[in-house]
Amino acid sequence: MNKKAFYLGLFTVIAWGSSFAAIRVSLLGGYSPGHLVLTRFLVASLVFILYALWPGTKIRIPAKQDIWKIMLLGFAGISIYHFGLTYGEQTVSAGTAGLFIATVPIFTSIIAVIFLSEKISRLGWIGMAIGLSGVALITIGSSEAALEVSVGAWFIIVAVISTSIFFVFQKPLFKQYTPVELTAYFTWAGTLPFLYFTPGLFNEIQGATLEATLSTIYMGVIPATIAYVTWATALSIADAGAVSSLLYIEPVVAIIIAWIWLQELPSGLSTLGGLIAVLSVIAVNWEAMRRRPVLQ
Repeated sequence: MNKKAFYLGLFTVIAWGSSFAAIRVSLLGGYSPGHLVLTRFLVASLVFILYALWPGTKIRIPAKQDIWKIMLLGFAGISIYHFGLTYGEQTVSAGTAGLFIATVPIFTSIIAVIFLSEKISRLGWIGMAIGLSGVALITIGSSEAALEVSVGAWFIIVAVISTSIFFVFQKPLFKQYTPVELTAYFTWAGTLPFLYFTPGLFNEIQGATLEATLSTIYMGVIPATIAYVTWATALSIADAGAVSSLLYIEPVVAIIIAWIWLQELPSGLSTLGGLIAVLSVIAVNWEAMRRRPVLQ
């Protein structure tokens, strides 16, 4: 992976990692899961509409033969993933959810190898295995670390598989569309199923706390809009498996931000797990970054 893709992916993971605390703040502040995902992606859709209407910018209408692909990928990567994650966190602890989400690189790499003929080195596989063990330590050491089998866990497992499919199969579309265009298409397509939760939305917004509403708006602008653009850009210039290995850092970011925002202190075991996860990412990307030319 080249440095440009690495830094774009890193920014994305930090933004997405902040969503764990932000989701909790919004839920505790009065939002139900359905109204939360709807509000979040109405904001994200509006951001892309304003961008498309901005003078000097242009988002093309997708070709007819690509519309069904975009709809399916938007449903998988936006609708199913965020529905599963938000609903899953009602019964699954934040640490356990982080462990599940951290398995995305494994599914992404397997799907990319099978369908896109991408190659993963032995060092890469070893690094991913080590990273998963690090994430396990983070989960065990977190305050909400109990690995429980529940309905919420199944929701998150489905979310993990759906976002892995999304990461891999969006890549061929980069040949026809820019990352911004694709992210806008996926966001609009993925928001449509959330309209099911429209009844009662305005009353809930009025009854929610200001912090919860600001948190929801933040998730719509940064993690759900800008971060998806930077992630799509990283995937367009590097292997899906290598870029997705950065997701091992996401639980580390989630713990740090939860500590700052919600005053949740990470344990020593979580800190050790975070260090192992970061080192695994370095191992996965070291060989590719050493051999490939740097993009300026």
